[in-house]
Amino acid sequence: MDLDRLSPITRGAIAGLLTDPIFEVIPLSNISAQAGHLPEAARVSVTASPNKTLDDSLDLAADLTQRGFRVTPHLSARMTSDMAHLEHLLDRIENTGLTTAFVVGGDAQPGGDFPDGLALLDAMARIGHALTIGVPAYPEGHPDITDEDLARALADKQPHASWMTSQMCFDGSAIPKWLEPTRASGVDLPLVLGLPGVADRLKLLRISTRIGVGRSMSFLRKNTGVLSAFVRPGGYDPAEFLVDVGEYLTDDDAAIVGTHIYTFNQCDTTEAWRQRVLEALAG
Repeated sequence: MDLDRLSPITRGAIAGLLTDPIFEVIPLSNISAQAGHLPEAARVSVTASPNKTLDDSLDLAADLTQRGFRVTPHLSARMTSDMAHLEHLLDRIENTGLTTAFVVGGDAQPGGDFPDGLALLDAMARIGHALTIGVPAYPEGHPDITDEDLARALADKQPHASWMTSQMCFDGSAIPKWLEPTRASGVDLPLVLGLPGVADRLKLLRISTRIGVGRSMSFLRKNTGVLSAFVRPGGYDPAEFLVDVGEYLTDDDAAIVGTHIYTFNQCDTTEAWRQRVLEALAG
């Protein structure tokens, strides 16, 4: 990672973004042990896996909350069957003492009354809740949704939300290219940058493809230098993404307020990486 060429202000901005990140985890059997590698009282985001149920995600959210983490569960529209199911989920969230949620359309096949995140947000508003809500954003687009539809959906979700998190991205230059016109269109939600953790390379490629980071994969293929870095021993360094965003991190109009690290449940290697970067920035 080439941190030396950055200005002190940008180095400070990166350090600030990595001081209290959100660590995304998946409700799989290894997460109980892996969560032990996260910092005490860390912010943790629990995904809605199409191979599990939303109650599985809330079970994990409750367990992590009891362990002292600050937890945000994902609510997937396509995994929520109807209003009764949604009321059940909101009751569980309230009873667990959670105060935030992240609302997504989801990867599952549509199986109920809510085809997308906006439909679920509208239904949540009709039921009533006191949650602070985050929503996803797509700097590199989505394989199944046009850029125009993504922009319209984000604008429509804005009244329901308090922040937006970008989908995992490898190309730092994509952030200002997307964010500047997004801000100009009237979307002023604070942005949390999504970046990959330090995971096994094959796992990262598989999950990246599954969750629809197609343009990032295309970027890697077209830029052989980056691709070489990605497949070299030790894998891709997420700090390279932050370095590429660079001075834009300090632009007040960008309103970049944090990082969301997709750990793929490799919390040990991801947290070790974060500590190394913070030490390098301090040095």
